[in-house]
Amino acid sequence: MPVARPEPQEPRVIAHLDLDCFYVQVEQRRNPALRGQPTAVVQYNDWKGGGLIAVSYEARKFGVKRSMRGDEAKNVCPGINLVQVPVSRDKADLNVYRNAGSEVVAILSTKGKCERASIDEVYLDLTDAAKEMLLESPPESSESIFEEATKSNILDLPSDAGDREENVKAWLCRADADYQDKLLACGTILVAQLRVKVLEETQFTCSAGIAHNKMLAKLVSGMHKPAQQTVVPSSSVQDFLASLPVKKMKQLGGKLGSSLQDDLGVETVGDLLGFTEEKLQEYYGVNTGWLWKTARGISGEEVEDRLLPKSHGCGKTFPGPKALKNNSSVKSWLDKLCEELSERIQSDLSCNKRVAQTLTLQARASKENEGNSMKKFPSKSCPLRYGTGKIQEDAMKLFESGLHDFWGSRNAGWSITSLSVTASKIFDIPSGTNSILKYIKGRSSNASSAITDSSSTPELTPFVDNKLYMTPVYEERCEPSSIKEDCDDSNSAKQCSSIERKDVPKKLSKIQGTGSILKFLSQSQPAQHEKRNFDGLICSHQGPESSSGASEAEQYGRDNTNTTIDQSSGNTWMLNVEDIDLAVVGELPLEIQREIQGWIRPPKQATPKKRGSTISSYFSPAGR
Repeated sequence: MPVARPEPQEPRVIAHLDLDCFYVQVEQRRNPALRGQPTAVVQYNDWKGGGLIAVSYEARKFGVKRSMRGDEAKNVCPGINLVQVPVSRDKADLNVYRNAGSEVVAILSTKGKCERASIDEVYLDLTDAAKEMLLESPPESSESIFEEATKSNILDLPSDAGDREENVKAWLCRADADYQDKLLACGTILVAQLRVKVLEETQFTCSAGIAHNKMLAKLVSGMHKPAQQTVVPSSSVQDFLASLPVKKMKQLGGKLGSSLQDDLGVETVGDLLGFTEEKLQEYYGVNTGWLWKTARGISGEEVEDRLLPKSHGCGKTFPGPKALKNNSSVKSWLDKLCEELSERIQSDLSCNKRVAQTLTLQARASKENEGNSMKKFPSKSCPLRYGTGKIQEDAMKLFESGLHDFWGSRNAGWSITSLSVTASKIFDIPSGTNSILKYIKGRSSNASSAITDSSSTPELTPFVDNKLYMTPVYEERCEPSSIKEDCDDSNSAKQCSSIERKDVPKKLSKIQGTGSILKFLSQSQPAQHEKRNFDGLICSHQGPESSSGASEAEQYGRDNTNTTIDQSSGNTWMLNVEDIDLAVVGELPLEIQREIQGWIRPPKQATPKKRGSTISSYFSPAGR
């Protein structure tokens, strides 16, 4: 159950914008001949003409509804134009609609914090922009008001056709309005300007709701469609909610809403006002503060600054006789879905520098001879590995695991009516992060092939396109500044070096053969000897002109920090061993895995013999 968020102390201006029958508008832009004509967009499904996913307002006048199939829509409206969504891999391809939605988001995000809620819905926090307008050019002192703003629908304001625009203009320009309403008036003008800009640049119309929180803005954005906007002043909230069916409210459309109706006799939001918070807690637990606040139009939910989706998903339904009934048919479809998912997350990585962490498989299934089985096919997740083949392999393992939980060890007697794969827990790659291949010079092909030969075990790994994303390290050798200050001459420097190594005298074996990861690492450009001071460390970088000892990998320890250094060819490559992700190590070739494990857990060295530590020390030498 949701937890109530505190209401912000400062008044806010929040807008919810919803593109009108969006899929139809996209098709009308692609084919202008469809404008003004009854049109519907149908899914990729030849059964009864396909399911309608969007219906134009011209078609709605004939009684066409989105719940209809294509054949039924033609019976209701013989002149309707049915446009099928683009098809790829034997399923609907929605990329053209996603890209069109991104065009709109790019425009709307110029005025405030923008949250892309779905392919055709956006929340905007216009508080700062409204404050700026109120300070610099308040509506009451403006000579003219943006025309589209005067067409707004303001709750509780008389809406006579003849005087409507004048009434709206008077409301927007009230000098005696309180601060909240003045901010709301500025937000009304801003949203009208944005909607006109969207129309001019994309040819799409949208409707909007403007209020002091997300909940109210969402509730009213669809009240006056198409191409209109509705405003909720604070003084109108209680009357507006009083007659609103309780199931229209967010999070009350399901079981909780039904429980309110059955247990408490609540039919409208206004009915909830008769119950104290203690009474609601008695029925539904202590975390029902949000329910009490919802009845009063109070919501502290913030607009998230998110222009990109939180996850990527690909799915397909298999109704009736098309249900999948064996592993081979499931694998065939999973491969197609995973191929599309892989393309989308790769595109997200390339364009937005984001990486997904979790792969989730969901399915709907039924058992033969058990028509109404209550057991659901369990959702299964695992760490996401980039690469089409790996995603396909892991998705099939997830399916087999879920099928085992659903149906046991039997291989027949089940059918799958829906499959979907989702990539989630997406995060931005931190700025300053690079591929490890950046450090590879002249042997990139060998290194790339080495990384490609990875384990098939599904593990969380930042490998993407055979690249290991890691924070770049300075190719420098660092010593404490306090020691460096006392070691200016070469002799003192040698002494300091020996002091440096007293704490941890252990050494790794010299790098030999062809299996070491360090053989791939070298300076991409020669660098001169330079010294830097970083947070109390004196860091010196030895270029090719400076002398160095024999090539070796040494492990230094100070304050539990291990550093691996390659001094071959006069270059230094540093890596904080504690930063190594063990999940990544499992993706590397075996010989490199063994080497890195040696860095992390170096082999124990024999303790030097001390006098008196052997049995012979207890006996006097012969002849004494």
